[in-house]
Amino acid sequence: MTPHAEEGVALSERVIASLSARGETLGFCESLTAGLAAATVACVPGASAVLRGGLVTYATEVKAHFLRVPVAQLNKQGVVSAATALAMSQAALTEISSDWALSLTGVAGPGLQEGKPAGTVFIGLAHYDRGTGRVDAHAFEKHFSGDRAQVRQGAVEECLRLLLEALAK
Repeated sequence: MTPHAEEGVALSERVIASLSARGETLGFCESLTAGLAAATVACVPGASAVLRGGLVTYATEVKAHFLRVPVAQLNKQGVVSAATALAMSQAALTEISSDWALSLTGVAGPGLQEGKPAGTVFIGLAHYDRGTGRVDAHAFEKHFSGDRAQVRQGAVEECLRLLLEALAK
């Protein structure tokens, strides 16, 4: 296991412990990372107590299906955007029936996508509050350097950090 992968597993252990203590669950909707975030969490013993599942929406048409929007609308707003990351996290809450959802969309590289450089990543974080029935969702823009693998691994680690910060509030 690479040092970066080990960091992802360490963050996953903290996520699982925190969500388990709260009796809450987690789901993913991943494009850029193609299931790497969910797989990183699943590497940890005890993950089944919190990990509900994930959607891998790598193709625009698949994103459009789960976001329930026409492909043309998704192309107009951009698949690599805060709006798409936000919608992806909310779709994961609905489709997976989890309390928390993380989404990742971006440009792994090496070239540009939608005019955005490699390393541009948008992370969505959504929470369904069982008590109020409200959904609170946020999107974050992040930038990573390195090759495709480093960008994807960095995005996974950052989404887990963002979730831990939200759980600590």
